[in-house]
Amino acid sequence: MTDQLIISIFVFVLALFVGVEIIRKVPQTLHTPLMSGSNAISGVTVVGALAIIVITRDSTSTFSHILAALAIFFATINVVGGFLVTDRMLKMFKRRN
Repeated sequence: MTDQLIISIFVFVLALFVGVEIIRKVPQTLHTPLMSGSNAISGVTVVGALAIIVITRDSTSTFSHILAALAIFFATINVVGGFLVTDRMLKMFKRRN
């Protein structure tokens, strides 16, 4: 393995642990605004991955296309799930007739 790959894996694992600890410390009242921010970031991820696919469409690099497709897939799941949860939360505040 190259040094750059080892450093990249180390940074990824460190970011994973830091992210889990930060999410655990967030009070329940802040989960919905945090999810809104996460949805915005996931939307940017989808647009960026689509841009990568368009920019590299003439390239023979299938690896970048596979990574972009995976990014689109997982970010779309996050966006759709976030909207469903937000819609469900907003329905709880509507008045019943």
